[in-house]
Amino acid sequence: MKHHPLCNPLEHRVSRRQFLGGVGASAAAATIGTFGGLVHSAIADDLRKREKQVIFIWLDGGMSQLESWDPKPNTEFGGPFRSIATSAPDIRVSELLRHTSKQMHHLAIVRSASTKDDSHSAGVARIQRGDPKNRGVDYPFFGSAVAKLLGPCEGGLPAYMWIKPGNGGFIPTDAGFLGAKYGALAFGDGKAPESLLRPSVISESDEALRNEFRLKLNSRYAARHRKPNSEANSYVYDVARELSRRGDLFDESKVSERDRDRYGHYELGRHMLQGRRLLENGVRFVKVNSYGWDSHGDNFNASQNLIGKFDQSFAALIEDLAERGMLEHTLVIALSEFGRTPRINSHVGRDHWPQCWSIAMAGCGLKRGVAIGATTERGEAVATDPYDIGHFFHTWFTALGIDPKRIEYDNHGQPLPIAHDGCGPITAALA
Repeated sequence: MKHHPLCNPLEHRVSRRQFLGGVGASAAAATIGTFGGLVHSAIADDLRKREKQVIFIWLDGGMSQLESWDPKPNTEFGGPFRSIATSAPDIRVSELLRHTSKQMHHLAIVRSASTKDDSHSAGVARIQRGDPKNRGVDYPFFGSAVAKLLGPCEGGLPAYMWIKPGNGGFIPTDAGFLGAKYGALAFGDGKAPESLLRPSVISESDEALRNEFRLKLNSRYAARHRKPNSEANSYVYDVARELSRRGDLFDESKVSERDRDRYGHYELGRHMLQGRRLLENGVRFVKVNSYGWDSHGDNFNASQNLIGKFDQSFAALIEDLAERGMLEHTLVIALSEFGRTPRINSHVGRDHWPQCWSIAMAGCGLKRGVAIGATTERGEAVATDPYDIGHFFHTWFTALGIDPKRIEYDNHGQPLPIAHDGCGPITAALA
């Protein structure tokens, strides 16, 4: 932060509060969104037939690339940790990634990410929206974009589900101009809402009659209001009704003790395991969130704790997806809003550093066992071609079979690119 060397934790709390809300409150909010279509409906129909999936691991606050994907041992700013060999030839990572190092042959690491915003408030939104040129509208987060472009998988579960610490609820703001229908359904601590299951005092026939009555009321409402508003409002109830039949998604008794041990008996481990289960059950886009990565002070102890937990759970996830054949159709992304400074501050910490950092990827459409781009000897700058977040959005869409040059959003007759039209894909990462 420019005004103080240490971030105020309130900045993170305020940012998160903007996204929290219950399903009931959000149902009302859902009626005020706008709706974005696709210019080419035939292409949209074809895209929805492809059962590609995404798991998006968001490490809020800024993971240090120097203690993870791009170590600089024995240099002025390298820190105390060594680099270690991996299962991919010629790729070394921090010793804090000892489990992930054994899965590196599945991964594609881009070490030359170079973005612009060094504040959380700007960076969180910009990185997750892909930073298209200013079009006068709020662009959707990547999860909402995928939900719109690919729709739900055949199982009928919500297209965009978010496993996060803290509270949950339906979060329409992620959808931007696409409209609330494409917002995120968030599950606080990876758990189902208390009111998810149908009460035993209400029979199936009673529930069916109640739903029939609701649909009739919705029909009357839709006749007097704009179609996007009624669609979004109905969607919230339809999602809740479908989830009420799927209590098994959150039944921890179905998780083996071996998996619990492999992923880790802590928050991120449980959430990463829950994310894998949602993918297995046919959720199109799963976001797994971890907070507390803003290591302005005591960076090395913080990294040992945080990256150690990420390493165990992330390696287990990659191993499982590979063994199940799911990497063939699942895109895995792990990133933050920026990296950390090479220079170590007076609090033995690292500050915000969007100038050069790393993003880890794996799965469908990507090369495996590659490290793309490089930074200078002390990690202060990108030494190869820099890639802004727009390049990554082009890469991710392309890996999912979505061509950003052919497909556009339709915002009430205004055609808008789905990714920054001044960027292109990172071809070295694509299979």
